[in-house]
Amino acid sequence: MNWADFATAAPGLAQITGQRFGAFRHHVLATLRRDGSPRTSGLEVRILDGELWLGMMPRSLKALDLRRDPRFTLQANPGGDTAMSGGDVRVAGRAYEAGDGEARAAYVKEVEPPQPFHLFRTELTEVVRTCVEDDRYLVVQVWKPGEPVRTLRRT
Repeated sequence: MNWADFATAAPGLAQITGQRFGAFRHHVLATLRRDGSPRTSGLEVRILDGELWLGMMPRSLKALDLRRDPRFTLQANPGGDTAMSGGDVRVAGRAYEAGDGEARAAYVKEVEPPQPFHLFRTELTEVVRTCVEDDRYLVVQVWKPGEPVRTLRRT
């Protein structure tokens, strides 16, 4: 499922998630190294035309990781203080490199990235938001394709 599918299935969570990723320019991407260990890297993301896009420098290690194994997790930048307005948000899924088609051309027109670059389209497998509600409850919202949003509250 792409971003548009997520937004249709869970509009409230998608709105908050989109705002969290839109609030700051840089986020943290986790990929898998050749030996299976995790690699974290800074990354800029864009949500355009119903897709969550990951753009990166040519032959960067994160791009090579995704070419080999498309699984990723993306953590939204929490910001400069402890308030974390909107909560802590992460997205997991698979990323596939976009060829030279119309979608890539539209991305280049909108974003004007330095050339050359890698561009990956994502398929979402999970979205998780964690926040504090009423200064009393830890609230965790979890969305997976084909399931409603589950909300867990604990004191």
